[in-house]
Amino acid sequence: MNAVILFAHGARDPRWAEPFQRLQQIVAAQQPQSRVMLAYLELMSPGLPDAVAALVAQGIADISIVPLFLGPGAHLREDFPILLDELRQRYPLVSLTVLPALGESDALLHAIAGWIKQVMPYTPD
Repeated sequence: MNAVILFAHGARDPRWAEPFQRLQQIVAAQQPQSRVMLAYLELMSPGLPDAVAALVAQGIADISIVPLFLGPGAHLREDFPILLDELRQRYPLVSLTVLPALGESDALLHAIAGWIKQVMPYTPD
């Protein structure tokens, strides 16, 4: 079995996580062969180290991490690589693969643009 960690920023308000929890359910339904977890950089639990530890404890050694960030801010450029290096040192026999961040996906950006077009009220030229 492999695993997917949906990695988001985190927030103080637990309602902030609701869309990510829905995404977790959708991904889990579409990939029943994978264990799908949420993890957060800060302010919410579990953090990425705890999520990886929980998966490793279940015997999972192939983990893909999906950064749920639209832009490559300081967290993705600076904090995340340090965290990832620490995890790779702690779990050298575990494959930790980082998938592209959300904002790097043209398909996602086009889906958002299509959604905006759908929800905008019609205005004649």
